[in-house]
Amino acid sequence: MVGIVERLVPDELWELFQRVVPESRPQGGGRRRHGDREVLAAIIFVATWCCTWQQLPSASFGPSGATAHRRFSEWSKARVWAKLHRLVLDELSARGELDWSRCAIDSVNMRALKGDLTGPNPVDLGKYGSKIHLITERSSLPIFVVISGANLHDSQALIPLVKGIPPIRSRRGQRWRNPGKLHADKGYDYAHLRRWLSERGITHRIARKGVESSQRLGRHRWTVKRTMAWLTGCRRLLRRYGRKADHFLAFTSIACTLICYRRLTKCDDFSGTVSPARVPGHSQG
Repeated sequence: MVGIVERLVPDELWELFQRVVPESRPQGGGRRRHGDREVLAAIIFVATWCCTWQQLPSASFGPSGATAHRRFSEWSKARVWAKLHRLVLDELSARGELDWSRCAIDSVNMRALKGDLTGPNPVDLGKYGSKIHLITERSSLPIFVVISGANLHDSQALIPLVKGIPPIRSRRGQRWRNPGKLHADKGYDYAHLRRWLSERGITHRIARKGVESSQRLGRHRWTVKRTMAWLTGCRRLLRRYGRKADHFLAFTSIACTLICYRRLTKCDDFSGTVSPARVPGHSQG
């Protein structure tokens, strides 16, 4: 019978993670260090089921919530999650699963209590929140994400998003960074953005204010909306609880990695996702 750790972190995902996780320092004494695979499984459980670190059932995973949180902070500081996301993208691209001919860009808001990169949401009665900006390839796989306060206009995130696309290898060995076309809604309808995209050789397909209808998502922009729905599979993103922006970005990167890994393994659901009702010692209250 496959244990919960193996279900949350399959062998393929564990092999990829070992390539990006920093080596641990040898301990001179004290308690035995919990294995990275067990800690990774605990972090994925917290991300996908939105339990607090204190509610983590250590009897099922081994490490306590404090240990998992400490390792999560260390790995976030070392940009492990972004590296893992890029590594999965490299594997997908090498197998011909990424389509760079069209990309789409958009953002999604969520409530936030307080902390870095938060701001009053102009479309939610001024309540504080954060915003996830993401760019996806043609089949809805997330390529790159950034976060900001909810009061940042979408247009201000286009250049950082496109510039932040990591160089992803292709089947021929060449690394790709620029999409063939970029689709966006009217929030990005600015002349300087169109010029900037043209200078980089990217064909822009941005909806025009006062010209195109707002009742349709467009023939190609709906793909990024689907990705936003997939992100809700990581329940930690339904509302931002933590104060640190890098931790919120880490959970976003974990969600993107799981989405891409699902495509890599041709699974129907999030790889390794387990209902908390099946985990001994976990309360759904």
